[in-house]
Amino acid sequence: MPRGVVRVAPVAATHIATFMANASPSDQLYKPGGVIVLATHSVTWAAAFECEASAVLDALSDLSFELHHIGSTAIPRIVAKPVIDMLGIVPAVEALDARAHRLAALGYESLGEFGITGRRYFRKNAADGVRTHQLHAFAEGSPEIQRHLDFRDYLRAFPTEAAAYAELKQGLADRCGSDMRAYSDGKTEFIRAVERRAAAWRQRSERVS
Repeated sequence: MPRGVVRVAPVAATHIATFMANASPSDQLYKPGGVIVLATHSVTWAAAFECEASAVLDALSDLSFELHHIGSTAIPRIVAKPVIDMLGIVPAVEALDARAHRLAALGYESLGEFGITGRRYFRKNAADGVRTHQLHAFAEGSPEIQRHLDFRDYLRAFPTEAAAYAELKQGLADRCGSDMRAYSDGKTEFIRAVERRAAAWRQRSERVS
């Protein structure tokens, strides 16, 4: 099974819907449009990914589909918005479009490319408006797939760089309040630099192996 892919037994839908809310204190939950919330890393985030991955994979059981846990909740010891980001890999995004109603039944809103060519973006909020999950899906072969995995794997392997990223994010969150665009823009330069180092690191590792 490819790295980071989860295939686990289905769990109760009500458990999946409430997992994130139960995993964090109420002051560490993120509502879009509200103040940017960064929570300390929680070991429950990996389990929250596994729970949701099970439901998504079950809903798309007739489709070849991989799911990876990405984003800051997938990187140990750093602060993160308490939202589980998932990377989906599908043979063709059109096949996912045709099954979007199944994700809607799980509570996902489909937003198409949402600013990134070739992406299919789905987001999920709890009944009280708390953002819990985001799914970023790409067709096999998209360079976006390796970019996301490289970034995650590199920061997992280099805790000092991960800590620098966490420090940057915390400073931006403190300054930006509820301005998510400013928060995201403030991270861009750091992220792009890490992506370049991460790609070079992976390529060196591949040559050695």
